[in-house]
Amino acid sequence: MGSTVGLVYLLLMLCSLGGFAFGGCAGHCCRGRDMNCLTTDWRMDRVYGTCYCDESCGKTRDCCFDYFTECPAQDCAVSDWSFWSGCAKPCQPSMRVRVRHTERQPSNGGEACPALEQKAGCREYRDHTGKTCGAHSGPAFITSMEFAKGRPKHDSYGNPLQPGFCVEFLLESRSPHCSLQSRPHTHWMRYITEGFRVCVACEPPAMSNHSARCHGDGHGTHKEAVLHWQALGSPQCSGTWRRVQRTKHCHCPPQHSFVFI
Repeated sequence: MGSTVGLVYLLLMLCSLGGFAFGGCAGHCCRGRDMNCLTTDWRMDRVYGTCYCDESCGKTRDCCFDYFTECPAQDCAVSDWSFWSGCAKPCQPSMRVRVRHTERQPSNGGEACPALEQKAGCREYRDHTGKTCGAHSGPAFITSMEFAKGRPKHDSYGNPLQPGFCVEFLLESRSPHCSLQSRPHTHWMRYITEGFRVCVACEPPAMSNHSARCHGDGHGTHKEAVLHWQALGSPQCSGTWRRVQRTKHCHCPPQHSFVFI
């Protein structure tokens, strides 16, 4: 009896070695869900018998022992972001968009593809004919400091534009909607919090060529005057603040630094 058990054990070991030599999933399909992608070999749970080599075996836990060697996971691969588009509507708060495309689909349990499109608030200062837009009224429009990175630093003749300035405000109030933002282009609104001091940069082209200031920067108002602001890209995120001072540069933490639009 003992010799019979030993022989069976030896045969199983040989099968195991044979499996490691040739691979249970070697030459079998790896992608998709296919119940025909099977063979007889050692499974990952150390049970010898029917094992599978399709993508679903990772969830059902009946993969062949070498599945992740023969069928390595491949994450989704995407291209770089395109340039930002122009604003959807000139001369008023609007949206811009950028896209990227999938270069490789995920397989064998790899990471899924990220978002392929991003939108962000914007405002252009010339209409489709090239004419300068008129001054807008209402609250000060602000957006993330990231927006300023794409602004031109030189005019059409190559001359450097004015460096601009910074205005510090003490946030008095903000609508509850600001803290509920979950879309990529509105995450920055979560950091708009009552009682915090924020910095808002006034730079070209938001800076008027005639007055060398930005709409809503509080210039000429009383120090205790309550001013209104609105987040570009989400009309529901708005509030009030009081002007503290004007400085040459913004020194607030990144999450509390914004730009005028």
